[in-house]
Amino acid sequence: MNFLRGVMGGPSAGPQPSGADTIQKLCDRVASSTLLDDRRDAVRALKALSKKYRLEVGIQAMEHLVHVLQTDRSDSEIIGYALDTLYNVISNDLEEEEQEENSPKQGDDLGSQFTEIFIKQPENVTLLLTLVEEFDFHVRWPGVKLLTSLLKQQGPQVQQIILVSPMGVSRLMDLLADSREVIRNDGVLLLQQLTKSNAAIQKIVAFENAFERLLDIVTEEGNSDGGIVVEDCLLLLQNLLKNNNSNQNFFKEGSYIQRMKPWFEVGDDNCGWSAQKVTNLHLMLQLVRVLVSPTNPPGATTSCQKAMFHCGLLQQLCTILMATGVPADILTETINTVSEVIRGCQMNQDYFASVNAPSNPPRPAIVVLLMSMVNERQPFVLRCAVLYCFQCFLYKNHKGQGEIVSTLLPSTIDGSSVSAGQLLCGGLFSTDSLSNWCAAVALAHALQENAALKEQLLRVQLATSIGNPPVSLLQQCTNILSQGDKIDRRGSKVQTRVGLLMLLCTWLSNCSIAVTHFLHNPANVPFLTGQIAENLGEEEQLVQGLCALLLGISIYYNDNSLENYRKEKLKQLIEKRIGRENFVEKLGFISKHELYSRAAQKPQPGFSSPEQMMFDHEFTKLVKELEGVISKAIYKSSEEDKKEEEVKKTLEQHDNIVTHYKKVIREQDQELEELKQQISTLKSQNEQLQVTVTQQVSQIQQHKDQYNLLKVQLGKDTQHHNSHGDTLQVNGIQLEEVSKLREELEDWRNRHEQLQGQLKEKDAVIENLKSLQLEMGTEQSSQPSSSGGVEHSTELQKELELLRTQIQLQAAEISKLQTENQKLQAMNTAVDRVSGASGASKSSEKEGRLLQELGELQSQVKALSEEKASLQQQLDSSSSTVAILQDEKSKLQQEVAEAKKEQDDLLVLLADQDQKLSALRSKLKDLGMPVEDEDDIESGDQADEDEDGDEEEQD
Repeated sequence: MNFLRGVMGGPSAGPQPSGADTIQKLCDRVASSTLLDDRRDAVRALKALSKKYRLEVGIQAMEHLVHVLQTDRSDSEIIGYALDTLYNVISNDLEEEEQEENSPKQGDDLGSQFTEIFIKQPENVTLLLTLVEEFDFHVRWPGVKLLTSLLKQQGPQVQQIILVSPMGVSRLMDLLADSREVIRNDGVLLLQQLTKSNAAIQKIVAFENAFERLLDIVTEEGNSDGGIVVEDCLLLLQNLLKNNNSNQNFFKEGSYIQRMKPWFEVGDDNCGWSAQKVTNLHLMLQLVRVLVSPTNPPGATTSCQKAMFHCGLLQQLCTILMATGVPADILTETINTVSEVIRGCQMNQDYFASVNAPSNPPRPAIVVLLMSMVNERQPFVLRCAVLYCFQCFLYKNHKGQGEIVSTLLPSTIDGSSVSAGQLLCGGLFSTDSLSNWCAAVALAHALQENAALKEQLLRVQLATSIGNPPVSLLQQCTNILSQGDKIDRRGSKVQTRVGLLMLLCTWLSNCSIAVTHFLHNPANVPFLTGQIAENLGEEEQLVQGLCALLLGISIYYNDNSLENYRKEKLKQLIEKRIGRENFVEKLGFISKHELYSRAAQKPQPGFSSPEQMMFDHEFTKLVKELEGVISKAIYKSSEEDKKEEEVKKTLEQHDNIVTHYKKVIREQDQELEELKQQISTLKSQNEQLQVTVTQQVSQIQQHKDQYNLLKVQLGKDTQHHNSHGDTLQVNGIQLEEVSKLREELEDWRNRHEQLQGQLKEKDAVIENLKSLQLEMGTEQSSQPSSSGGVEHSTELQKELELLRTQIQLQAAEISKLQTENQKLQAMNTAVDRVSGASGASKSSEKEGRLLQELGELQSQVKALSEEKASLQQQLDSSSSTVAILQDEKSKLQQEVAEAKKEQDDLLVLLADQDQKLSALRSKLKDLGMPVEDEDDIESGDQADEDEDGDEEEQD
């Protein structure tokens, strides 16, 4: 007891033991004591000393504490003390008052060393995972904290141990479902450390329903109004989604994007936001950007962008963008987020173009944002964000580019309101160099990969001052560059000059008409050669490189329409005044510049100060494309240029041929697909008809069987009731039908009389013909030599034979009619008998029932006969339809075979053209000209097809 009093701070007699001695005695007590209470007290004492004597406890007690975890699992209290002691030893979260000046670094080293000792035996981590499964608060909570500390110290090693441990990650996922908030919240922190930079663990955590649980926690805590727990959940979500395409796709397919919309619902009063709300909203915006980052695969980004539009998330972000009272950093991050949500997505770009600011009168959001960009009083980061938003709006958006350029054209200028074009021109020629640079870059993006708009922009005229004629926009840009210090020193600022040169290089590239307009000003070429030839300081070397690039573009895209500025003359001028080697060296200043490398990394401008904004990301792509070809073009002779032009024309012709054949093949493929669809449709219809025919044949057979059965039954009934034969010989005709039968009999009698009259007439005709035949025989015997008589006699004989045939037919018809007359007389007699027997049948109930049954059977037979006839007619119709379909099928198969043969011929011809094209390409490469790869051509064709498809959908 005296020993424990000394440890716990009670009064003791004699000298006080040192900390190391006390810890040693406690460790011996833990190791040797047989009573659980003694071991528990010793571990409690070690916990009390672990913060002050961290090194001593870690060195002497760690092994004993691990042994306690292994052997004393039944006592939660001692397990909790042991876990707390290990946490104090390994963790670097020391209180400030206990730290010395050099303790942070020493503490970091101690924590890392003790962690390395602990995880040297991987079963220690596995044991810890088992303890974390315990529901007891005094075991689970310190276990979570200890595992989090291990991950902070030796993250990759601990991650690997947990990854190979059976159900290791799944055990930790249960922490998110714990009803005790402190354990759940520390579980989120644990998973943050566990998922850092480990894609395999990130996937496991995501598929363990982490997204659902984390979003539920965010919703329960109040979304952006929640506390630090929301922040921790958002950080964990970022770990799971950033640079992990599989998890991003899983997040989108799980419809979790739709659950992000309530995060950005802000009220009308946006004043007094707490710091935590600003942090939460900032992280939420970053999470949206993770899903639509330009570094993600294009297909994944596009699908997320469309999902954000359809669920209303983009609309909600635009509401924040136009709201009042939003903190500046949130507004800046919202602009950046909207930028990446609309980048390259035509549907989202069109929606953004339709957004209006809540002003009077309403103004487009683009105009409001551009007003902030060219306003030098706005924060630098906000202006950069607006520029990035404008660039993303125009990225692969030819429609938006045309709308921006149209606001500069004379026919569309509206003097009553400020347009985007007017703001860009105002910024381009303002006294603020950053406004000059931003406006020049923005205008360059309006011309990116759009030759038609480059020509349209040549029509823009500017009014410089009252009384002076207007000048073109191109001329004004070159004037500012060449005049230098004469106009308010705007041209002398490096940033302004770099911006204007980038605009001119983008404008003139791949546009011969713009090059001709530029060279038409006689002052431009001397200015460029003078700038390149001078030996200026390091700051001006960047301007020299851009001047060399602009002059090289003027040579490479020169169509030789100006006699004084043909390609050969410009190259001679470079050789004479600058030197080719010196020109190429100055051209290389651009790509060697540090700011060029930084701008080439990502599309978003990421500069810490205005002075560092020199290059645009898209412009770096242009430099990379043109630097090599311009260097080669400078050294080419006129003969090589001519050969190059010829090769270019040949390539264009072959490209046109290839494009034509590709179009033909596409059309034939489309026709072939349509024919295949028709064949499949006809096959299915044929199968359906075959099934129908089979069913109908089966039904007909069933009806035949029923008919035969009824016929047999009818025959039996007739034999059974033979004694009443006089009544049943009329096929079961009922008394009420007698009058109808008599009327029909009268009709037959009338017809018989008519036929008798016709028969008498025919007999008279026959007699006349016989007498005529006798007369003709007499004439023929009296005039044997007359050829005309013979011919006449032959004709008469033919007529006689024909009449004989007709007479025979009439005789056969007469015999039929006579037979029919006899039948009618017999029927009349039967009807009379039925009429006479009606009175007797009334007195005989049995005979009446037999007559009734026989009538019903006869009606059923008649109905079955009619149904049989109808089914036979349907069968005949179906058979004819099947024959027609079979005929159409054979015709279509023949057409498909002919189309395949024609396609094979076209493919052979296309292969020959490709061989010729490859030979020409290799020849062009030998000449040093830039050659597009086949993949680029294919991608261009595909892009054209996609663009055509989009236009058709819009129509």
